[in-house]
Amino acid sequence: MRALLVTSVGVTCAAALTLPLAAPAASAPAPHSASAPPPFTSPASPGAGPPSAQAGATTREAPTPDTPGTAPGTDTSSPSDTPEPRVAEAEAASAAEPAGSTQSLPLAPLATPSNRVAGAPLVQGLPQRDARPFSLVGVVWDDPEAELHGTVQVRTRATGTTRWSDWQDVETHNAEHAADLGSAEREGRTVRGATAPLWVGDSDGVEVRVRPEDPKSREAQESHEAQDSRDRAATPAPLPEGMRLELVDPGEGPGEDTAPEPARGAPANRAAVPAVLADTPAKPNVLPEVLTAETAAASAVNAELAELGATVIPALTRAQTLESMELAPGAKPYIGPRPGIVTRKGWGADEKLREKNFAYTKTVKAAFVHHSATGNNYTCKQAPSVLRSIYRYHVKSSGWRDFGYNFAVDKCGTIYEGRAGGVTKAVLGAHTLGFNTNTMGIAVLGSYGSTNPPAAAVTAVSKLTAWKLGLFGKNPKGKVTLVSGGSNKYKAGVKVKMNVISGHRDGFATECPGARLYKKLGTARTTSAKLQGR
Repeated sequence: MRALLVTSVGVTCAAALTLPLAAPAASAPAPHSASAPPPFTSPASPGAGPPSAQAGATTREAPTPDTPGTAPGTDTSSPSDTPEPRVAEAEAASAAEPAGSTQSLPLAPLATPSNRVAGAPLVQGLPQRDARPFSLVGVVWDDPEAELHGTVQVRTRATGTTRWSDWQDVETHNAEHAADLGSAEREGRTVRGATAPLWVGDSDGVEVRVRPEDPKSREAQESHEAQDSRDRAATPAPLPEGMRLELVDPGEGPGEDTAPEPARGAPANRAAVPAVLADTPAKPNVLPEVLTAETAAASAVNAELAELGATVIPALTRAQTLESMELAPGAKPYIGPRPGIVTRKGWGADEKLREKNFAYTKTVKAAFVHHSATGNNYTCKQAPSVLRSIYRYHVKSSGWRDFGYNFAVDKCGTIYEGRAGGVTKAVLGAHTLGFNTNTMGIAVLGSYGSTNPPAAAVTAVSKLTAWKLGLFGKNPKGKVTLVSGGSNKYKAGVKVKMNVISGHRDGFATECPGARLYKKLGTARTTSAKLQGR
């Protein structure tokens, strides 16, 4: 099979080989060919599921602007003097991207007793139905500014069984995990309102119900306000228009077994064995993989840390980390040892999903810690699948340019590269509404409102921040002043003094990163500073 082998800045490739890339550390990647959408999965094709799984379902495609805008302080293009990638044809093995898919099902009023009461708010959802296999769910709607005042609950059926789960709550308040107001990512795309995604494991059946908020409950909450406000509260807020249930199949990642994982993973409080993520030697008589243009570009920005196409950026000791940096004579920087990081290639990111260019901000002044709110029913072996599902949900369902967070950490302490652009660079994320500029976002996979985060995950946050904040000269135990881009807690333009390592709730009125994880941030700051040598 003939395939295109794309080389980027400072790379020379033989016709049928993929060699390590050496790119200037400070340069952004050169533009590459526009990404093409993945092939549509026809309902009539093998594996499409029973007829009941096909009715009303569509395949979600993420809108991509022809010419993305540029937000203040954002660099979305490469320097003008950067050469275009060179393209060569090669006889080599196909560079298959993870398949994956998203089923998008419109919600409708349910046949419930409450829906037959005149004037009562309508409960929307879907009755039990079959579906093509999926592992993550979420609800989206048309207007990203509209809030879902109510509850969302889902039940799922484990693939190939008749076993249905209990009803599970889906976190409805997710607007605070987004690009800043007025930014190119928010204004230049068709962004949708969305709940947080929920990991449910390998499933082929679903039921969902969305209940509007009880007006009496709202009235009680606002009892301290004026009477006219209470009168308005007595009228239930309508549910957002255009609600759809998104069922995400993450596809298969590098080296993953084709057998499905159990639909219900290990409990959060049970020890799990970390997944072994390492480069796999090429099999004898098998031609090396040819990277797609998009995959090569995402890998090229980490060229000084690992070879092109690497699945892991290796960990270094502190001495090795300092040796790898260009330091002034006598300089004593405070920087932690570089931790091992699973690359986007390592967790199987389909690089054709994201917007092709990378977006950068000027520096990294602070780190915001989040929980993904996707639930704790995943094993560490499933973590790459969770990431691919969140990535697809962020881009295809929510309309974002890429995965929202700069990094992710699983319950076993494995660190993953998040949004593309280079792990050492100041990549602009979409994680903390109002404070994405000059910051980084770290998502700990799971929900930690009432569950303690694993010690391994907190330690990983300490290691990552000690290294990444050290690259930009920041003290993890220090304070920093940030300018709000606008949130429900701070108006646009307001200067806010925060911890260098903060929780999401410090910049937005939200429960994130969960009360239990938030309480561990003091430990993370202290450990991070020690790792820097402070």
